[in-house]
Amino acid sequence: MNWFFLQVTNPATSAADSIRQVMGSTASSAPSMNVMDMLAHGGPLMIPLGILLVLAVFFFFERLIAIRKASNIDPNFMNIIRDNVFSGNVSAARSLAKNTTNPVARMIDKGLQRIGKPIDAIEKSMENVGKLEIYKMERNLSMLSLVYGIAPMFGFLGTIFGMLQLFYNINASGDFTPAQIAGGIYTKMITSASGLIIGLLAYVGYNFLNAQIDKNVNRMEVASAEFIDILQEPTR
Repeated sequence: MNWFFLQVTNPATSAADSIRQVMGSTASSAPSMNVMDMLAHGGPLMIPLGILLVLAVFFFFERLIAIRKASNIDPNFMNIIRDNVFSGNVSAARSLAKNTTNPVARMIDKGLQRIGKPIDAIEKSMENVGKLEIYKMERNLSMLSLVYGIAPMFGFLGTIFGMLQLFYNINASGDFTPAQIAGGIYTKMITSASGLIIGLLAYVGYNFLNAQIDKNVNRMEVASAEFIDILQEPTR
């Protein structure tokens, strides 16, 4: 007698196994994305983009250090100036202002030098010093504005050159596949993405530094108004 053994399988289990096999084979065949390889495929225009990135980072931190140094001042600075002016010890007030490396102190020192002259002349002298200090803080910020202006353009230019080269090769050889076209477009879009990212970073850094400069300018205006009040207070 022949016996037939029937094996009963679970349809859900077999379907799950099939899905796992397909996903496993797909994951094993999918290429991994390497950032350095992507940048290397960007073409020669990645070199100026890299230079722009270095310039943006350098000038951002250089200005950040300078602006933060300019914002460091003793909270009691103006109180000490007031006490010295009220007591008639202008030389001590000037000595304090000279020994304080800060835009506010340099502006107050100019006002102390002009004591005895009309208030308008004192205000004008302090205003001129304030403009010079603002210029010093804003120096080299134009490099950041230059980077965020031209980095995206370099990126688009690299993509356009890459696309022209791709279609020229297709036209010359007459042999192409959708995979080749997709691969060519993918590598040429790297310059556009890099340019946009560099431009965005430079734009954010530029506006952040401008906000810090505005805070210092406001501090200078408050100190100037307070100093004028100090000079006028004995006559009230």
